[in-house]
Amino acid sequence: MKKLSTSQIATIDQQHIWHPYSSLTNPFPAYQVDSADGVRLKLADGRELIDGMASWWCVIHGYNHPTLNAALQAQAEQMAHVMFGGIVHEPAARLAQTLVEITPDGLEKVFFSDSGSVSVEVAMKMAIQYWQSLGVQGKTRLLSLRNGYHGDTFGAMSVCDPVTGMHHLFSNILMPQIFSDSPQCTFNTEWDESFISDFEEKIATHSHELAAVILEPVVQGAGGMRFYSPHFLKRVRELCDDHNVLLIADEIATGFGRTGKLFACEWAGISPDILCLGKALTGGYMTLAATLCTQQVSDGICQGEAGVFMHGPTFMGNPLACAVANASIELLLASDWRARIATIQQQLESGLAPARELPNVADVRVLGAIGVIEMKEPIELARIQKEFVDQGVWIRPFGKLVYVMPPYIMGQHDLATLCDVMVSVVKNYR
Repeated sequence: MKKLSTSQIATIDQQHIWHPYSSLTNPFPAYQVDSADGVRLKLADGRELIDGMASWWCVIHGYNHPTLNAALQAQAEQMAHVMFGGIVHEPAARLAQTLVEITPDGLEKVFFSDSGSVSVEVAMKMAIQYWQSLGVQGKTRLLSLRNGYHGDTFGAMSVCDPVTGMHHLFSNILMPQIFSDSPQCTFNTEWDESFISDFEEKIATHSHELAAVILEPVVQGAGGMRFYSPHFLKRVRELCDDHNVLLIADEIATGFGRTGKLFACEWAGISPDILCLGKALTGGYMTLAATLCTQQVSDGICQGEAGVFMHGPTFMGNPLACAVANASIELLLASDWRARIATIQQQLESGLAPARELPNVADVRVLGAIGVIEMKEPIELARIQKEFVDQGVWIRPFGKLVYVMPPYIMGQHDLATLCDVMVSVVKNYR
């Protein structure tokens, strides 16, 4: 097949391709990438960019990794896909076993799906069907946190913050959920029970109609890149138990080491009833997600009227995705990832610290391999991103947030460059 020219790609892009969160009448620039290797994106015009986004937080081992390439190739030579209804295969069995072993205690059942947003849909359906199967009437709603974000599909949209969650345009047709205040404590704030008071009031008032609480443990991602106290999460677990409400932990963004723990729930020493995983699950190679639950939840669902869980994606348990996920997790666990994340955190803290003195900056915060500069006013994406590209880095800001989630393999020199460019661009942004 003849390769398209740069101009042909640009023309097709401008005429036909709809990018994430973009307008076709007033589109953002789209930078053509020819290849990617390590932590660098190579553009069609020959420029190379240090990728500070790990392709929306999933490429933890960097691009074109030989181990992941080999796993994908080996699996493709056996079978690329086979339906999961009535069939099982070694990559899925191995991955399920590994996830049960490494996730918080008690999560013993694994349901594979296509993407993080779908894993949230699966979790919500699990929670609702669980109570229906037990014959408990009315427990069909979810309690979520403001500033939370859980995906773009309809169920997931309903539990995103109705204002900051990017889905307010659909609020009149989404399933109405219940929201409590976002945590008012930072990660290191000394605990005060007042921080949990609104949540405690909401769960007590609505427990009779709540199937589950859903939240992003410790880090609220696309809803504001906010870090909150693990003690808040611990109290949420206790209150869910007190009021007979399931707890869903959305670790799609935080799983597999991003916060400095393998899973962010570990900061609070808690286990959810249902856990959502995605993004870094395959090291960014394939789209794959998993929803894990306790045996109590699975037994409850399967004893009900249907006798089965009512969900089944076409590409569930895709062998290619499972194979590369196995290789990615093995690669992560075999490395000294804790030390690497600690080093990245230390360098982000020192590298971004100068931004705290800038008059247009509201806050600078770092946790694990996440570094955030929060501006006082929203930024103009197209303009600021061009400035980043012109200085050789790839950073995708949104709202008031200029942030990085680099691949774990990024070296000190490249990370220093990322930080320097972030501070410089923000300093000169008017």
